[in-house]
Amino acid sequence: MIESLVEQIESRFAELSRAMSDPEVIGDRQRYAEVGREYQRLKGPAEVAEQWRRAADDAAGAQELLDEGGDDDAELREMLATARRRQEELDEELRLAMVERDPADDKDVIIEIQGGAGGEEAGLWAGDVYRMLSKYAERLGFKVQPLEVGDSKYTFAINGDGAYSVFKYEGGTHRVQRVPVTESQGRIHTSTATVAVLPEAEEVDIQVDPSDLQIDVYRSSGPGGQSVNTTDSAVRITHKPTGIVVSMQDEKSQLQNREKAMRVLRARLYEQALAEQQAELAADRRAQVGTGDRAEKIRTYNYGERRVTDHRIKLTVHNLDAVLEGELDELTAGLTADEKRRRLEAQAAAH
Repeated sequence: MIESLVEQIESRFAELSRAMSDPEVIGDRQRYAEVGREYQRLKGPAEVAEQWRRAADDAAGAQELLDEGGDDDAELREMLATARRRQEELDEELRLAMVERDPADDKDVIIEIQGGAGGEEAGLWAGDVYRMLSKYAERLGFKVQPLEVGDSKYTFAINGDGAYSVFKYEGGTHRVQRVPVTESQGRIHTSTATVAVLPEAEEVDIQVDPSDLQIDVYRSSGPGGQSVNTTDSAVRITHKPTGIVVSMQDEKSQLQNREKAMRVLRARLYEQALAEQQAELAADRRAQVGTGDRAEKIRTYNYGERRVTDHRIKLTVHNLDAVLEGELDELTAGLTADEKRRRLEAQAAAH
């Protein structure tokens, strides 16, 4: 079973390597990009397959020498046992490496963060979560583009190959336990911020019929209700078939606000379409944001104990300051491994 998987990986990777230097493929931009993406995806599994092949050869060689009369050679027996152990480890690595990926993993994302339970402190916490995720994205070399920021609500895009595969785990309720700056008695409060992570749709993914849109324009208003613009530059787009409403007023130009609102609308429609296609994912995505209630949480940030706990994989790290500065790699790695294992189990159950 594993040997045939190794053969499949070796043969497909060799094929892709040849295609990457084929002038005909290089001349076709779209095909070259597709081949390049698949080559990058298969690079890791191909390396694991190569290690598996070496371990299998080592085991076969040791077994052969033992069969030829070296049966009482302790060193040979240890060599055989080590090679077989390594093969077993690589068996599991290969299965996980070849798990079917989430179809949206390569996409850019649009993230919406809002203060949940906890009043003014929840709004401040939403800002902290926004800074944490922005810093994480920048550390990984992604481009962060704010779309609408302020009033305890932060909508922004993260652009870069594979952004969704990293940030999809941030969707849900982020709970904080700390003494708010507004608290004079020094009491610890619990507040939340909700995060929705939407794979960004390209126009080819989601065709929006202009006749399905109601577009209203109005004057942008700043903090405290004062007008920040004397023209009708703010835009509200209502998608009539679904009732989805997106408003945007950060830019001075109506055209720019309209473009931003359309990006968010397309992402929401794409996310809804994915959810309808995949009933299992629908439950996950609808559960992403929840109500923002303190009891609904994916992660808790405890300032007193300087710890962060991800409740989905029961992982606690004691480096709160580093996490808030965007060092989320350990949490992402644990969540990625957990998702792969669950997908592998689902694939096995389906066969």
